[in-house]
Amino acid sequence: MTVLDNVICGALERTNRVSQARGRALDLLRFMDLGGKEEALAASLTLADKKRLEITRALATGPKLLLLDEAMSGLTPLETNAAVELVRRIHAELGVAICVVEHVMEVVMPLSHRVIVLDRGEKIAEGHPEMVVRDEQVIRAYLGDRYRARG
Repeated sequence: MTVLDNVICGALERTNRVSQARGRALDLLRFMDLGGKEEALAASLTLADKKRLEITRALATGPKLLLLDEAMSGLTPLETNAAVELVRRIHAELGVAICVVEHVMEVVMPLSHRVIVLDRGEKIAEGHPEMVVRDEQVIRAYLGDRYRARG
Protein backbone atom coordinates (compact mmCIF):
# COMPACT_ATOMS: atom_id res chain seq x y z
CA MET A 1 0.00 0.00 0.00
CA THR A 2 1.06 3.58 -0.54
CA VAL A 3 1.70 6.03 2.27
CA LEU A 4 -1.56 7.81 1.45
CA ASP A 5 -3.56 4.55 1.34
CA ASN A 6 -2.27 3.65 4.81
CA VAL A 7 -3.48 6.91 6.32
CA ILE A 8 -6.79 6.82 4.45
CA CYS A 9 -7.44 3.44 6.08
CA GLY A 10 -7.04 5.06 9.48
CA ALA A 11 -9.16 8.07 8.52
CA LEU A 12 -11.98 5.81 7.32
CA GLU A 13 -12.49 4.87 10.98
CA ARG A 14 -13.88 8.41 11.46
CA THR A 15 -15.89 8.73 8.28
CA ASN A 16 -17.25 6.48 5.56
CA ARG A 17 -16.68 9.16 2.91
CA VAL A 18 -13.48 8.50 0.99
CA SER A 19 -13.14 12.16 -0.05
CA GLN A 20 -13.19 13.29 3.59
CA ALA A 21 -10.76 10.53 4.59
CA ARG A 22 -8.41 11.50 1.77
CA GLY A 23 -8.46 15.17 2.78
CA ARG A 24 -7.79 14.31 6.42
CA ALA A 25 -5.00 11.95 5.38
CA LEU A 26 -3.31 14.59 3.22
CA ASP A 27 -3.53 17.19 6.01
CA LEU A 28 -1.98 14.79 8.52
CA LEU A 29 0.78 13.73 6.14
CA ARG A 30 1.79 17.37 5.73
CA PHE A 31 1.63 17.92 9.50
CA MET A 32 3.80 14.84 10.10
CA ASP A 33 6.43 15.94 7.54
CA LEU A 34 5.47 13.16 5.14
CA GLY A 35 4.05 15.46 2.48
CA GLY A 36 5.42 14.60 -0.93
CA LYS A 37 5.66 10.91 -0.08
CA GLU A 38 1.96 10.13 -0.54
CA GLU A 39 2.47 7.83 -3.52
CA ALA A 40 5.55 6.05 -2.18
CA LEU A 41 5.09 2.48 -1.07
CA ALA A 42 5.07 2.33 2.71
CA ALA A 43 7.55 -0.56 2.60
CA SER A 44 10.09 1.65 0.80
CA LEU A 45 10.28 4.28 3.55
CA THR A 46 13.19 4.69 5.95
CA LEU A 47 12.68 3.38 9.48
CA ALA A 48 12.11 6.91 10.79
CA ASP A 49 9.49 7.62 8.11
CA LYS A 50 7.79 4.25 8.74
CA LYS A 51 7.45 5.16 12.41
CA ARG A 52 6.03 8.58 11.46
CA LEU A 53 3.61 6.84 9.11
CA GLU A 54 2.43 4.49 11.87
CA ILE A 55 1.74 7.46 14.14
CA THR A 56 0.02 9.32 11.29
CA ARG A 57 -2.27 6.37 10.62
CA ALA A 58 -3.15 6.24 14.32
CA LEU A 59 -3.81 10.00 14.40
CA ALA A 60 -6.12 9.66 11.41
CA THR A 61 -8.55 7.73 13.62
CA GLY A 62 -9.00 10.85 15.77
CA PRO A 63 -7.74 9.57 19.13
CA LYS A 64 -7.91 11.55 22.34
CA LEU A 65 -5.01 9.47 23.69
CA LEU A 66 -2.08 8.15 21.67
CA LEU A 67 -0.07 5.28 23.14
CA LEU A 68 3.51 5.08 21.90
CA ASP A 69 5.37 1.90 22.84
CA GLU A 70 9.11 2.18 22.14
CA ALA A 71 8.30 4.40 19.16
CA MET A 72 11.83 5.80 19.03
CA SER A 73 13.70 2.48 19.14
CA GLY A 74 16.17 1.97 16.34
CA LEU A 75 16.39 5.65 15.45
CA THR A 76 19.62 7.62 15.23
CA PRO A 77 20.13 10.42 17.79
CA LEU A 78 19.17 13.01 15.14
CA GLU A 79 16.02 11.07 14.22
CA THR A 80 15.20 10.62 17.90
CA ASN A 81 15.42 14.39 18.50
CA ALA A 82 13.14 15.02 15.52
CA ALA A 83 10.67 12.41 16.81
CA VAL A 84 10.61 14.03 20.27
CA GLU A 85 9.83 17.40 18.67
CA LEU A 86 7.11 15.81 16.56
CA VAL A 87 5.48 14.24 19.62
CA ARG A 88 5.53 17.66 21.31
CA ARG A 89 3.81 19.19 18.25
CA ILE A 90 1.15 16.47 18.22
CA HIS A 91 0.29 17.26 21.81
CA ALA A 92 0.50 21.04 21.48
CA GLU A 93 -1.18 21.53 18.10
CA LEU A 94 -3.57 18.58 17.85
CA GLY A 95 -4.44 18.41 21.55
CA VAL A 96 -3.82 14.68 21.76
CA ALA A 97 -2.73 13.28 25.13
CA ILE A 98 0.26 10.98 24.75
CA CYS A 99 1.42 8.06 26.87
CA VAL A 100 4.97 7.00 26.04
CA VAL A 101 6.46 3.64 27.02
CA GLU A 102 10.18 4.15 26.59
CA HIS A 103 13.50 3.17 28.14
CA VAL A 104 15.67 5.86 26.57
CA MET A 105 15.98 8.68 29.07
CA GLU A 106 16.87 11.18 26.32
CA VAL A 107 13.32 10.62 25.08
CA VAL A 108 11.55 10.37 28.43
CA MET A 109 13.00 13.45 30.08
CA PRO A 110 12.14 16.17 27.54
CA LEU A 111 8.70 14.74 26.75
CA SER A 112 7.26 13.82 30.10
CA HIS A 113 5.20 15.79 32.55
CA ARG A 114 4.91 12.74 34.77
CA VAL A 115 6.90 9.50 34.82
CA ILE A 116 6.04 6.10 36.23
CA VAL A 117 8.95 3.68 36.53
CA LEU A 118 8.40 -0.06 36.64
CA ASP A 119 10.97 -2.67 37.56
CA ARG A 120 9.89 -6.21 36.71
CA GLY A 121 6.26 -5.13 36.70
CA GLU A 122 6.37 -3.33 40.05
CA LYS A 123 6.07 0.44 40.33
CA ILE A 124 9.21 1.80 41.98
CA ALA A 125 8.78 5.53 41.36
CA GLU A 126 6.28 8.09 40.13
CA GLY A 127 6.44 11.83 39.70
CA HIS A 128 8.09 14.66 37.83
CA PRO A 129 10.99 13.47 35.63
CA GLU A 130 13.60 15.51 37.50
CA MET A 131 12.51 13.88 40.77
CA VAL A 132 12.34 10.35 39.37
CA VAL A 133 15.90 10.36 37.99
CA ARG A 134 17.17 11.09 41.50
CA ASP A 135 15.32 8.15 43.06
CA GLU A 136 17.81 5.54 44.30
CA GLN A 137 15.67 2.60 43.17
CA VAL A 138 15.43 4.05 39.66
CA ILE A 139 19.15 4.69 39.54
CA ARG A 140 19.91 1.11 40.58
CA ALA A 141 17.36 -0.43 38.22
CA TYR A 142 17.89 1.67 35.08
CA LEU A 143 20.24 4.58 35.15
CA GLY A 144 23.47 3.60 36.86
CA ASP A 145 26.05 5.83 38.45
CA ARG A 146 26.24 8.31 35.54
CA TYR A 147 22.87 9.76 36.67
CA ARG A 148 23.82 9.78 40.36
CA ALA A 149 26.64 12.21 39.54
CA ARG A 150 24.22 14.61 37.76
CA GLY A 151 21.92 14.92 40.79
